[in-house]
Amino acid sequence: MPSPILFKRLALAVFLLAGGAVGAGESPVLTLNAATEQAVQDNPDLAQMQARAQAMAAIPSQVGTLPDPVISFNALNLPVDTFDTRQEPMTQIQVGISQTLPFPGKLTLREQAAAFEAAAALQNVTEARWWLQKNVKTIWWGIFYLDHALQIIDSNQALLRQFIQITRTKYEVGEGLQQEVLLAQLELSKLLDQQIQFEGSRRNLAAQLNVLLDRPANLEITLPGSVDEKLPAIMAEAGLYQLAETARALLEAQRENINAAQARLELARKDYFPDLDVGAAYGARDDTLAGQERADFVSMRLSISVPVFLADKQAKAVDQRTSELMQQRYALQDQWNQVRGQISQAHSDYRRAREQSELFKTGIIPQARQTVASMLSGYQVNKVDFLNLLQSQITLFNYEMQYWNAFTEAQQALAQLNAVVGQEDIYE
Repeated sequence: MPSPILFKRLALAVFLLAGGAVGAGESPVLTLNAATEQAVQDNPDLAQMQARAQAMAAIPSQVGTLPDPVISFNALNLPVDTFDTRQEPMTQIQVGISQTLPFPGKLTLREQAAAFEAAAALQNVTEARWWLQKNVKTIWWGIFYLDHALQIIDSNQALLRQFIQITRTKYEVGEGLQQEVLLAQLELSKLLDQQIQFEGSRRNLAAQLNVLLDRPANLEITLPGSVDEKLPAIMAEAGLYQLAETARALLEAQRENINAAQARLELARKDYFPDLDVGAAYGARDDTLAGQERADFVSMRLSISVPVFLADKQAKAVDQRTSELMQQRYALQDQWNQVRGQISQAHSDYRRAREQSELFKTGIIPQARQTVASMLSGYQVNKVDFLNLLQSQITLFNYEMQYWNAFTEAQQALAQLNAVVGQEDIYE
C-alpha cells in the first residue's frame, strides 16, 4: 500500500483540481462597460469622423445661399491725352452693384443635397461607434479568456508538480515506474509552453485594446476575475432583420446618400434653365471745362446664361447623375444583403457557442471532474495506472479551456450582433 505521505499529496492534488485564484495586479480593474465608454469618449479615429460630420453640417447653408453681390467702381470714357474727367461729354465715374440669381429651385436643391450628405456623415459616425464598441468588446473578451486559461494552466501546473512528486516518491519506494515521472514532466513542459504562448497573446491583445482606448500600448490591463456567466436567449433571425432595417446606421446612411443623389439629379435637370445676372450702376459726370452742368447716368443690366452646349454638357450631366443614383440604390441593396448575411452568421455563432458553453458547464465538465476523482481514488489503491489518471486530468483541462473559449465566443458573437443590428436590445 502507498505510504501516508502519498495520501497527503494525493489529497492536496484533489484540492488543486478546483483551480487556484490569481492575485489581482495593482492597476485598476477595467470593466467591459468602462472600456467601451472610454473608447467612445477618447478614440481618435471616432473623433475625427465626428469632426468631419460637424464640418459637413456647416455646408448646406453655404451652398443654399445666393452668391455674394459684386460692387464695382469704373472710370468710363476717360481721355488718355489729359485724363481730365471734364473734357469729354461721356466721361463718368461709375459705381455699380450686380447679383447672380440662379434659376429658381437650384439653391434649394443644392442645400438639400448637402444636407443629405451631412446626415449620411452623421450616420457613419454612429456606425463607426458601433464597430468601435464591437472591437473593444471582442478584444476585452479575448483577454478575459486568456486570463482564465492562464488560471487553469497555473492550477494544472501545480497539480502536475504534485503528480511528479507522487510518482517520484512511488518510484523511489518501488511502487511506481520511471516512465510515469517522465510522462508527468513532459506534460508539465507542454503546459509551460502553452503558458508562454498565452501570455504573449495576452500582451498583444492588451496593446490593441490600449490603442482603441487612446492609451499607451504597454499600459497594464487588469480585468475582473469573474462575470455573470449566464448567456441570454436572443431574438430569431427574422426579428433581427426587421430591427436592423430601421436601426442599422449603415443602411440609414445609404438612404441619405440616395436622397442626396436624387437631389443632385434634379439639380442637373435644372441646369437646362438659364441663370440670371442683374446689375445697376450710377455714373457721375463733372461739369464741362466751361462750367456747364451735365446730368449723371443710371445704367441697368440683365444677363442670361444660354445653354447652347446642352447635348454635350447639361444632358451628359443628367446621364451622370442618373447613373450615380442607380449606383447608390444598388449599393443599398448590396449592403442590405450583407447585413442579413452578417446577422445570420453572428446569430448562428452565438447559438452554437451558447449551446456548447452550457453543455460543457452542466454536463461535460462535471462528468470529467467525477472521472478524475474516481481515477484518483483508484490510483491511490493501485487499481488505476498513472497514464489513465494523467489522461483524465488532461481531458478535464481541455474541457475547461473549451468551456471558457465557447463562453468567450458567445460574448464576442453577441457584440457582433449588436453591431450588425445597430441595437443593444436584441433579447427575447
